[in-house]
Amino acid sequence: MRIALGVEYDGSPFFGWQSQAEGLTVQDTLQRALRQIAGGQNTNDQIAGDQITDGQLSVIAAGRTDTGVHALEQVVHFDTLVERPLTAWVRGVNALLPDSIAVRWAHPVPDEFHARFSAHGRSYRYLLINRAVRPAIQAGKVGWFHAPLDEDKMREAAQYLLGEHDFSAFRAAQCQAKSPVKHLHQLDIRRQGDMLIFDVSASAFLHHMVRNIVGCLVYVGKGKYPPAWLAEVLAGRERSFAAPTFAPDGLYLRRIKYEAKWGLPQMESEIGLGGLL
Repeated sequence: MRIALGVEYDGSPFFGWQSQAEGLTVQDTLQRALRQIAGGQNTNDQIAGDQITDGQLSVIAAGRTDTGVHALEQVVHFDTLVERPLTAWVRGVNALLPDSIAVRWAHPVPDEFHARFSAHGRSYRYLLINRAVRPAIQAGKVGWFHAPLDEDKMREAAQYLLGEHDFSAFRAAQCQAKSPVKHLHQLDIRRQGDMLIFDVSASAFLHHMVRNIVGCLVYVGKGKYPPAWLAEVLAGRERSFAAPTFAPDGLYLRRIKYEAKWGLPQMESEIGLGGLL
């Protein structure tokens, strides 16, 4: 049986999603809880290329998030030989998870479903406090920039990135994607008080792509470069041409898009941080 889960997490306490020897990742923490509910039963999941292929229940995610990056709805799947009610994979697992991770829903899917390869789009949101004084209550949940930012110039710059492009200039050196060509469908910027909200959607993303885009837009917003500089960075296809990678704190994996045929009970949170998520 293959089960898909929608998972929400605060990335602050973890070293990212991907499993590590120390076990201090979201994947490792979730797997431990799932294995307890499964009663230690093994599975047939021996998919090459995943970190855990020892025959124990393992989860495969739609995408990996870095240290400090959060998720409103990460989607994962796992295979199991044991039968449990769906409530066990939600409430039962949540009882074994730390407060920073919660399973939002569980849904049986056919073997053809794959959390990563069946996805046809991904959406992120970046929250940036723009004021002279750093945040305290929201520390770890938002990015911060101290100098005034011109969001109109940032919106103008964002238009150069929309569409299908080679995003090599916004790609981390350790990125494992086969191609740097991605289709950016959305890059919206709005201000709510001293908060700048960036909504970014694409077919898929490169490693650090969203944070590198935000870093470049901040450079434009503070007046270091004109909006057309983004076109030059994009055309240059060199990471050294772009701004430094922005902080992970304000980045949220917001939604993974799938075809309706899978019947996933997806939801998109609009609450938290004053409704900004």
